[in-house]
Amino acid sequence: MSKPDEIGHFATCPRGLEALLATELECLGAGELKATAGGVAFQADRRTCYRANLESRLATRILRRLDTNNYRNEQEIYDITRALPWNRWFKVSQSIRVDINASRSPLKSLDFATLRIKDAVCDRFRDDTGSRPDVNTREPDIRIQAYLDAQAITLYLDTSGEPLYKRGFRVQSVEAPLKENLAAGIITLTGWQPEETLLDPMCGGGTLLSEAAMIGLKIPPGAARGFGFERLNDFDSGAWASVRKFALGARTPDRKLSIHGSDLHYREVEYAKENLRAAGLGDVVQVKQASATDLRAPSPEGVMVMNPPYGERLGEKEELAALYPQLGDWMKRYFAGWRCYYFTGDPELPKGIRLKASKRTPLFNGAIECRLFEYKIIAGSNRREKS
Repeated sequence: MSKPDEIGHFATCPRGLEALLATELECLGAGELKATAGGVAFQADRRTCYRANLESRLATRILRRLDTNNYRNEQEIYDITRALPWNRWFKVSQSIRVDINASRSPLKSLDFATLRIKDAVCDRFRDDTGSRPDVNTREPDIRIQAYLDAQAITLYLDTSGEPLYKRGFRVQSVEAPLKENLAAGIITLTGWQPEETLLDPMCGGGTLLSEAAMIGLKIPPGAARGFGFERLNDFDSGAWASVRKFALGARTPDRKLSIHGSDLHYREVEYAKENLRAAGLGDVVQVKQASATDLRAPSPEGVMVMNPPYGERLGEKEELAALYPQLGDWMKRYFAGWRCYYFTGDPELPKGIRLKASKRTPLFNGAIECRLFEYKIIAGSNRREKS
């Protein structure tokens, strides 16, 4: 049962991480959790909402539920939206943006539904204040989210602002990087613990490395950024200062962790180092330029995790098809005792490793269906026999 000061929220996340996110939110004080495709519904008071934004490593956005009502057409969506007291939550001087997600909605145009919601908010403000808020689709002060299913519309205020995977410190990006919350989810799924060695031999811009280091040092992932809830009318600066002080106080002193990264390309190595320095983790993680198969295990046991490339053009696929058997031989020869994880959006390439995966976890990188393959490397052979 929810407490009197708790209200409904919904946390979005990459698909495949919903169960992990529910556990995380429960640890942060959320109640009445219900995981569903793409996120978790939960009850929370103001402090818990603040904590979820600051401390969740897996969520993409924390949305505050305003209303749920049945609809049949765009006019009813307009009426439902206009009936809400929008100036209770934010000021007419603040700019807005409206976004819609839908599943099985009978409406022909979500763009038109978005326009009707925007018009309803502006018209209600005009009724109440004599003025209308501006619309800013690039850098709005307030983000309004709507979700439509076959019968009902649910309206939310976005308490996060920028998506939570934007940690606030990345300065360099490489092609097709992992979002930070997906990287944190991958690290969590490996079961890695801070006292263990971690190796990413294809580190790119260092996202997996920085997320692991923040986990290892208990650094709140949102410590370097601001949030949408700070612009709402009911923002409690005292409660926010208390939540932030508590979270930062749990951080452990900086120390060098046994986290190692490398990449074949000099540019990516420099990008990773720059991103780690920007996050204050330059002395925590070791990064160097090297070909993956030239590396040797830095400790008798540990966790290897990587997001290897997968080509879309024929020549790239042929080159990678030759690489994967080499990776299998390399792991078998030099990483006995390790748990090794490959995250990929190409289900065919890992077959070239010719090792039996102990687990395959489905995850989504945006709209791309991916798999996290687990290989427990043991002495002796777990290599598949060639047919």
